[in-house]
Amino acid sequence: MYLDTAIIVKLLVREPDSDWFNRKLVGHPLDTAELAQVEVRSALLAKERAGRITERERIAASEKFIAMIEDELLRLFPLDPAVLERAGHVQLACHPGIALRSLDALHVATCELHHCQALSTTRLRMRAACNHLGIPLLPARLEDVTAVLPD
Repeated sequence: MYLDTAIIVKLLVREPDSDWFNRKLVGHPLDTAELAQVEVRSALLAKERAGRITERERIAASEKFIAMIEDELLRLFPLDPAVLERAGHVQLACHPGIALRSLDALHVATCELHHCQALSTTRLRMRAACNHLGIPLLPARLEDVTAVLPD
């Protein structure tokens, strides 16, 4: 199961839909791109700046992320020339209907090139790109997640 960075963050810190993703992803081999190392750090720092997590929570989440990689619970795929080239093709394939951002294109390309079972994301543009390219998604429908959120 390929995870975009936002989903990894949901596994590291408490968000409204964290429980749903924890339940759905348990027991699955988890994959992402090396770029998640920078993106996760950036997301956690942004959450701290916004006052959504404390410094202590940021540090704990960062340590958990590193442990997931070291314990091989999360496999990192390299950003090599093949991924960079494929990302460009993904953007062109989605153009003009889907304005796919660079980092999202890199995630979609990495998932596709490594033949991952599905891509887990809640980002609308990335989901649209996956639908366009025939890449299975988790959740299959965003409503599946919101239906289990607490009132």
